[in-house]
Amino acid sequence: MAMKIRLARGGSKKRPHYAIVAADSRMPRDGRFIEKLGTYAPMLPKDSEERVKMNMERIAYWMSQGAQPTDRVARMLEAAGVLPKKDRANLKKGTPGKAAQARAEEKAAKVAAAEEAAKAPVEAPAEEAPAEEAAAE
Repeated sequence: MAMKIRLARGGSKKRPHYAIVAADSRMPRDGRFIEKLGTYAPMLPKDSEERVKMNMERIAYWMSQGAQPTDRVARMLEAAGVLPKKDRANLKKGTPGKAAQARAEEKAAKVAAAEEAAKAPVEAPAEEAPAEEAAAE
């Protein structure tokens, strides 16, 4: 039996509350579970002690029995110091979308054109200045 330590959603609409449970991976998210291992209340402030409560002894037991935590539960366990921190690389997260990339290209083109326009008048008077000095003498 493939075991998971995962979140089971409870609470009303727009007011989520989760139970951290040990469940068979084939069961539905909010369906049958074997044991409740803790709670997660995302509506509470991040620094609140009541936000995440876990029974670490039972979590350690289930992990020793082969239960795999889901990504979200694994992050909670990392924050609690039970699991080692895992390097994650979401390389696409930082890249802008198509429209933002197009705007950036347009802006870069405008800036380049403005820089060239600024350089052209500066160079022209510099070339004309010696001719004017020669004429004045």
